[in-house]
Parts: sequence; structure tokens; C-alpha cells
Amino acid sequence: MAGRFTPRPTRTTVRGGEAAVPASVPHPATAPAAVPHPATAPRTRTWVPGAPTDLGLVLDPLRRGPADPAFRITSDGSVWRTARTPQGPGTLRVAQRGEAVQAEAWGPGADWLLSQLPSLMGALDDPAAFEPRHRIVAHAHHHRPGLRLTRTGLVLESLIPSILEQKVTTDEAYRAWRLLLHTYGTPAPGPTGPLRLRVMPDPRTWSLIPSWEWHRAGVDNKRASTILRAVKVARRLEEAAAMNPPEARARLELVPGIGPWTSAETVQRSNGAADAVTTGDLHLPGIVGYALAGNRDADDAEMLRLLAPYEEQGQRHRAARLILLSGRTPARRQPKMRRTNIANW
Repeated sequence: MAGRFTPRPTRTTVRGGEAAVPASVPHPATAPAAVPHPATAPRTRTWVPGAPTDLGLVLDPLRRGPADPAFRITSDGSVWRTARTPQGPGTLRVAQRGEAVQAEAWGPGADWLLSQLPSLMGALDDPAAFEPRHRIVAHAHHHRPGLRLTRTGLVLESLIPSILEQKVTTDEAYRAWRLLLHTYGTPAPGPTGPLRLRVMPDPRTWSLIPSWEWHRAGVDNKRASTILRAVKVARRLEEAAAMNPPEARARLELVPGIGPWTSAETVQRSNGAADAVTTGDLHLPGIVGYALAGNRDADDAEMLRLLAPYEEQGQRHRAARLILLSGRTPARRQPKMRRTNIANW
């Protein structure tokens, strides 16, 4: 566990356990002012985990495609991410140097981001509670000792892209996320110009995006309406980050259009939910079924039956994540979902 932390401009040590997307001309009533943030001196923090921690494995679930405007990995192995924190927008750069995790942060949300660094890096996760019950899971678990489940403490930043991913291909969802952030997000604080990082819009800006801009991004009315309903109760939804995962999912699912698939995908990231296995996914049941029983045609019911040994541990999501990391997946078939860009209609 991390010790008490008081952000300072100086460095502290706490021990504890692409293709560019061209920007269009935004609608004048809704687009944020494109005023770059000055590259002021960053706030810094060094944190030493109490157990092996792999930066890439921990933070990769937060990336929405290789060109995500809110997430970048640079050639030196550093991870840059932006966030709209309770204290305002912020940029966080995280690098692994030996056993230490070094972080720099800029913007009004810098102190908040640094205070959350341990939980972001999986300090609140408990891998010791996990006991593999299948050979393939045990093998993946043994070879990835640095896997920790991140906990961002922020709901909307995972909820909105998860809504965009409903019932469409991954590429379509990633494209929509890129276009909307480049058009309606704000420039990220700090020296982020070359990376073209953006902070996602605030709830009010999301609510004012005109219908034709959703259409241009390839987002149908159903998904756009779900996002609009969610941002109207943004404060209440953000409270879910402090709840236990079942209560958090129940809070999210009160919003029409948010079901079990979307709530699971969100709380896996915002709450570090080790048992929030994703149901309703097009591919995951077949992958789990193939890896554990040789059944590539498994449905949700069969997947949950196969993962039942991990339910008593509260670790079904971790088991599914290890299966995905094992690389044992069935050969690709013809896509079941037709790619349709409604922006061309």
C-alpha cells in the first residue's frame, strides 16, 4: 500500500507493497476554445510498488486504439494519458525505471492524478486472491507476474467510449472516439503538442454536440442518445467509482441504453473490478470456450459455466483477461458484423 502523499513540485518517493486525424471546423456553439496550455514545470512523483508491476499490461486497457487522442506510448516506453479529473483537466506521463514508477503531471488535475497513481498502477488489486484452475490460465498467470488491474477512479472516461463500442466494429468505435475528441476535446496540458493529445469534453460540451456531428463521426442515434442521457447525470455516475462493483454496475444500468456489457467494460477500468466478466460480447464467449473446452461456438451461458471456478474467488474478469493474453484464440472466421459507416449515408 502506498504511504501518505502530499503533492509537491519536487520529486518524492513513496514505497508501497497513427495516422493523424484532421480536425474539422467545430460547431461554434459547442466547440471548446483551442487555446494551448503552457508547458509549465510538471508536478512529479515516484512510487515503488510492493510487487512486480508491468506498466504496459496495467494501462493498456485504457487505450482506445493506436491513435487514441487521450493515450499515447512514446518510443522511450513512457505512457501518456489525459483525464478530466474532479479538479479539472490533466495530463499524466508514467514511466517505469527499474522497480520504480516515475510520474509527471500537468494542468489543474495534476495533483489529483498523482494522488491516484498507486491505484492507477494496480495497488488496490489483489492478485493473491486468484488461484488458477486451468492449465492455460496458470501458464499465462505464471508468465505475466506484473499484471495488475488498473483503477482509474473516473467513470465517464471509460463509459463514453464503451457506449461508442456498442454493436459496431472496434475500428468504427475508435474512429468515432478520435473524431469527437479532436473536434470537441481540449488541448492537453503540458508539453503535449507533438503528441496531439486531447482531454475529453466535459459533460456540458458532450450534451451540446449537434446531431450532424454525431452522424459525421459514424455514431447512430441510439448510441448518441445514450451518451446524452449519461452526461445529464454525470455527477451521479461518477459517484459509482467509489462503490463496490455490483453497486456501481447497478447505478450505471439505471441509464437507458447502458446494459451489462457496457457496465462491465466500464467498471473493469474505473473500479478495478476483478469479477466483472463481460457478457454480451461478440467474441469473448468463443475465445473462452475455445481456450478452456475447445468450443469456439460457446455462448454467454457456456462461458459463465466455464468461468464458474473463478466466481467464488471474485476473479472471473482476471481469468478472462489471462485467457486473452495467452494467445490461444480460435482461427478467425468471416466477420459476423458488417462494417457500416453511417457518415456515408
